[in-house]
Amino acid sequence: MQVFYATQFVLTLPPGHRFPMAKYQLVRDRLAAERPEIRLTQAEPASDGELALAHTPAYIKAICDGSIGPQAMREIGFPWSEAMAERARRSVGATIAACRVALREGVAGNIAGGTHHSHADKGGGFCVFNDAAVAARLMQAEWGRGGGAGDRPRTLRVAVIDLDVHQGNGTARIFRGDPTVFTLSIHGQKNFPFRKEASDLDVELPDGCRDDDYLQALELALAELERRFEPGLVIYLAGADPHEGDRLGRLKLSWDGLEARDRRVFDWAFQRRIPLAFAMAGGYGVRIEDTVQVQLNTFGVATQYWRRWQNQPR
Repeated sequence: MQVFYATQFVLTLPPGHRFPMAKYQLVRDRLAAERPEIRLTQAEPASDGELALAHTPAYIKAICDGSIGPQAMREIGFPWSEAMAERARRSVGATIAACRVALREGVAGNIAGGTHHSHADKGGGFCVFNDAAVAARLMQAEWGRGGGAGDRPRTLRVAVIDLDVHQGNGTARIFRGDPTVFTLSIHGQKNFPFRKEASDLDVELPDGCRDDDYLQALELALAELERRFEPGLVIYLAGADPHEGDRLGRLKLSWDGLEARDRRVFDWAFQRRIPLAFAMAGGYGVRIEDTVQVQLNTFGVATQYWRRWQNQPR
């Protein structure tokens, strides 16, 4: 299974900063040591033209040349640097590459990504560019250039299944009114962002929600997604922050509950033969090792379903 990374682009953050930058390298190192079936590939940066599929030219320029104002950077939560801009481009590039591979092989992943608080003209909540939004629109453009021969649909319809504990407000806003993309967000009702945007389907959960209630909510949400939309590609944001050990999550999912969540999403897509690209999204464990383990478990489930895809007749 192919997985893309940009872990060599590391931001130097102030002491005590809440963002766990080290988790990406930790995940990559453990995948390299423990998962020989995973092909780790360095991501290429998204171009200005690719970013412009979901972002305004002025915002792209301001991020990339450093002219963005201090208040806008405070909303993002990182200090500006050339490394920050490059890392943001490559995080998008990793999801683009994962989508391309998933459309060929069934499943592929991004060690980072899931930057769902980024709007067309601004960032927020540690999100600079919106990787899922850029990738969805680029896949649709590339699909359209392939024509509609045979049974192939003329338009690639994309479902964004966002299971980060925080609502995907930027993604929801970017795709508002777009009938070719379905945005599903299952998140903590009282958690960030406090002003939410309307997704196609929002499922709000109370603080302290545990495995059984979460998995029931997921089951109902997937049934509603299927009733209302027929995707040709799923982009899955597999946040680790619903875990009970997360500093910012406020939900109480166990290791087993999160693995069951992942398995249900991958199985739902596989049973319908919908290619799935996944990104790791958020994770802010009291112990960084817990966040890393949650995400490694996601890669374990993904690898099982990638193998199942390879055994399908072509």
